[in-house]
Amino acid sequence: MGAHGVFDLEKHFAFYGAYHSNKVNILIHTLFVWPIFFSAILLLNFTPSFFNLPLINLSLFGFDFFLIINFGLLITLIYSLFYVFLDVKAGSLAALLCLLCWVFSSLLAQLLGFSLAWKKRAPALLDNLLQAFLLAPFFVLLEALQNCFSYEPYRGFHHTVKAKIEADINEWQNKKQNLLS
Repeated sequence: MGAHGVFDLEKHFAFYGAYHSNKVNILIHTLFVWPIFFSAILLLNFTPSFFNLPLINLSLFGFDFFLIINFGLLITLIYSLFYVFLDVKAGSLAALLCLLCWVFSSLLAQLLGFSLAWKKRAPALLDNLLQAFLLAPFFVLLEALQNCFSYEPYRGFHHTVKAKIEADINEWQNKKQNLLS
């Protein structure tokens, strides 16, 4: 029922689920994936403005700040559009969260300044960069929507994904067993 290739939500979610089936791991991802996304966008807020485009001046919480049209915004827009293409409903919510991360990380970047903000370190997530950086925030949100509201992008999605997760875990366990034999 879903799309194919890079927009195959079932395939991506099954891969994610196969690697994140432990309840502690799920809790850790639920709590920390969005802050990691926020931190990455925070660091990208220190890149220069594209083509000397004008700044967007805002006032928030009594603080005047500006939004720079730079790599932080570009990555935010790419994530947002990708999530909407994966699933319009959950993707739109994820896109809103991405944009809020960009706005508030812009504010924080100006409050912290360059030297203090760059003292943060990114986690070493090398197994699948697409999963680690692009899809993880969306899947944490999709998982929360499913657990809290029984949300499915379409009927039968979670049943199909669960079968793929079990197949992926079994394949991984078989490979591990063959290496030990």
